[in-house]
Amino acid sequence: MTISSGTAKQKFSDEQLIQDFPGFSNHYAEVNGVCLHYADGGAGETLICLPGWPQTWYSYRNIATELSKRHRVIVVDIRGMGTSDKPESGYDKKTMADDIRQLIYSLGLKKATIIGHDIGGMVAMSLAFNHPEVVEKLIVADGLHPNEGMMQMPLLPAPRTFDEKMDANMPYAWWMGFNQVKGLPEKILEGRFRFLIDWLFDYVMIDETKMTEKERSIYAEAYNDGESIRTSNAWYQTFGQDIEDSKTYQQLQMPVLGIGSNVSYQFMQVAMPYFCQNVHLVALSKGGHYMFEETPWQVIEAIYNFLNA
Repeated sequence: MTISSGTAKQKFSDEQLIQDFPGFSNHYAEVNGVCLHYADGGAGETLICLPGWPQTWYSYRNIATELSKRHRVIVVDIRGMGTSDKPESGYDKKTMADDIRQLIYSLGLKKATIIGHDIGGMVAMSLAFNHPEVVEKLIVADGLHPNEGMMQMPLLPAPRTFDEKMDANMPYAWWMGFNQVKGLPEKILEGRFRFLIDWLFDYVMIDETKMTEKERSIYAEAYNDGESIRTSNAWYQTFGQDIEDSKTYQQLQMPVLGIGSNVSYQFMQVAMPYFCQNVHLVALSKGGHYMFEETPWQVIEAIYNFLNA
């Protein structure tokens, strides 16, 4: 078993951060040729939580401790994230989904409810498409599987829509293109990732003060080295393969909850019925993309209502 070489240099180690998750413990599992870090806490039916960019397992702090009062909650650093391994390849969502499938089996589980945010939502959906036998229910928060609609995203923002805050009606996500570039982002951002973190959270969130100084520092550190920038960008650079894979998928049969922020709900409302036969949608219009920080109790309520239905 190996742990990412980045652990030793971190100010915010897994061992330190787990103290903010009462009742949770850190674990590392070898699956699908990579070592994945995950935090495990609570008891009951299992919820497996997958984070997104540019965050780590710590992003579930506001909801995991509450959910663990009724469920076993497992929060995973996906391939290329945090102290999980950062291999040269395997960042298409089908391969990353197989990481999670093998993790489920390694834990002695047959099925679990999967929660995914952002890139984690893409991996969660891929797991449901490719391995529905291990997915009890699916919850995606602002993170639909890559599809051909992404090819229509604008290179330039619409006039008068690119300001200090993301336009909810005409969102401009320039980093979707920037993260496609190989080699250059590492050179620009290594040692400087805090600049991107601050700008991104301020731009995407309605109330950026809900992302604390500690959280910003944790994520800036987690992505501050070239290897972490390379692997997180690889999640985006595989979108072309993900889109091709999506053309072969059948509609999901299991119950699916979509939680949409102010910038994503309208798109999810149109797109999700094409992917899922049994879908329920919740709009969190008073919060931005980083909903676990801005509107955690609304997220928790939506999850409980869905799981108890």
